[in-house]
Amino acid sequence: MILQALNRYYDILIKDPQAEVAPFGYGTVNVGFALNLSTEGDLLDVLPLYTQEQRGNKVVEVPRPMIVPEQVKRTSGVNPNFLCDTSAYVLGLSGKDEARQAYSQDRFSAFRRFNSELLAKADSDAARATAAYLERHEPSTANGHPAIIRYLDALLSGGNLVFLFRGAFVHEDPAIREVWGKYKAGLEAVSMQCLVTGEIAPIARLHPSLKRVRGAQSSGATLVGFNASAYESYGHTQGLISPVSEVATFAYGTALNYLLSERNPNKKFFLGDATVVYWAESDSHQVYEGDFASLLDPDYVEDEASLQNEGRAKAEAALKETAGKVRRAQMIDLKALQAHLEKENPRFFVLGLAPNAARVSVRFFITDPFEEIIRSILAHYDDMEIVREYENQPRYLTVGRVLSETVSKKSRDKDASPLLAGAVFRAILANTPYPTGLYYAIINRIRADADDADRGIHKINYVRAAAIKAFLIRKYRYQSQNPFKEVLVMALNEQSTIPAYVLGRLFAVLEKVQLEAIGNINASIKDRYFTSACASPRSVFPILLRLSQHHIAKAEYGYASDRRIQDILNLLDIDKNPIPAHLNLDEQGIFVLGYYHQRAAFYNQSDRQALAVPTAPTV
Repeated sequence: MILQALNRYYDILIKDPQAEVAPFGYGTVNVGFALNLSTEGDLLDVLPLYTQEQRGNKVVEVPRPMIVPEQVKRTSGVNPNFLCDTSAYVLGLSGKDEARQAYSQDRFSAFRRFNSELLAKADSDAARATAAYLERHEPSTANGHPAIIRYLDALLSGGNLVFLFRGAFVHEDPAIREVWGKYKAGLEAVSMQCLVTGEIAPIARLHPSLKRVRGAQSSGATLVGFNASAYESYGHTQGLISPVSEVATFAYGTALNYLLSERNPNKKFFLGDATVVYWAESDSHQVYEGDFASLLDPDYVEDEASLQNEGRAKAEAALKETAGKVRRAQMIDLKALQAHLEKENPRFFVLGLAPNAARVSVRFFITDPFEEIIRSILAHYDDMEIVREYENQPRYLTVGRVLSETVSKKSRDKDASPLLAGAVFRAILANTPYPTGLYYAIINRIRADADDADRGIHKINYVRAAAIKAFLIRKYRYQSQNPFKEVLVMALNEQSTIPAYVLGRLFAVLEKVQLEAIGNINASIKDRYFTSACASPRSVFPILLRLSQHHIAKAEYGYASDRRIQDILNLLDIDKNPIPAHLNLDEQGIFVLGYYHQRAAFYNQSDRQALAVPTAPTV
């Protein structure tokens, strides 16, 4: 299904002039130099093709991306490309010649033989000039050529070279393109039924390498591949085990590499160990993809000028307007959106790829109509919504912000568990209950962490409280009874008598009494007692209540706090329902929620100024 979806996406990209994807038989590679040839095949000059890019505070030179004849997938041995290759093949020069005798000579000989055979079939001046160069070029004296000496170090670094004749690239010559097309169509390959298209066609022996998957090999990793006899079946080896045609293999590889590349305006993002790409099955795919990206990160701001493109469909114009609303943190009216889009609701795809040695594995693959994807993301934001302690805290809690709270701030590795990240993201896009692992991870971080303002560590914070609320909402949403429904709300519920919630509120009051009495101290009651109070309240709260009497006596407004404590204890009705000995995991989450709600209700702006509470931490 993944390969079929990518194959269809390639058909969309090939019609999109902005995408600039390569046609069948060609590929996009980075080219550093062009060899300018004369009619007789002499090397006139070496022309650098580097372009300048701003990277941070520096301007760096990078090779130019160029569509050239499709390159072979090299593992070992000598295997030349057509009209575009490294200096070892094109010039017979390499930095490895000193260590390995005849290294470049063997490669140039193979390049000369392969290219000369094809160029002899093309009737053009460019083909004859290039063939003459291959016949006359002598690698042993090449490093003495004035044009080569000027760029020798850069040429030996391993970048690609192409040929230039009369101001045009040789590989773009019409006669040569025709010869190359016939060659690709006539490759000796076994014909079988393609699993992607269903057609009888030549089957690809090797599948393309995917570039820019974080953590995978820099030379590229394979999505489909077999390299051991254990995988062989009925005598079939390599690509014949899972037959995909040459055309379909090229299409899905080109589409996926485009999604992973910097040329894609809607950038990939990272979740745990997964590199996430996404696409829409629509001619207006870029705008749908932009909406998805901006909705996942409402703080994202796109240059509106880049969205201006005359002649686009009315549906795309409506989507632009919607995207702008998302960036301004406004909710989308899905019914109005569908009406504006003239009932177009394309299928949307989200693919997470994780590194696995020389291969990539599929961490998740989610597909739904675009409307359902948006509805699910908005439902996530609704479930996560909770009262904020500070105005500068983000209104929308993205998946990245939630997952960051499952990792210790002291850890060097800031990535969340890969399996947890994938499970949480699937739950968001499918609008299903969050994985239990998320809840456990948040509770464990609350137990383990101690407040440390210098490191930005806060035992109970806005994101953790929101995640607990959202998890419990979704856990009980489809059950017949929800014992905590009345407190799974945005802000404080002062009427609730749920013991865990009331005890959480009580702990917040006792903490505030201590703060009013003796100010900030190194070890507050939260640092010393919160974890125990949350799990085994009966063993802790009698101690805290006795301590509170000393704090009340010292505090300027202790009488008000004493009355508040009594009001909360009355909600417990201790004579009939004593403080529980233990709270289960769900109740511990409710305890945390009660504590957070009460604390957020306390610290309005005037309270912060009076108590000298520090400014909001960065979430």
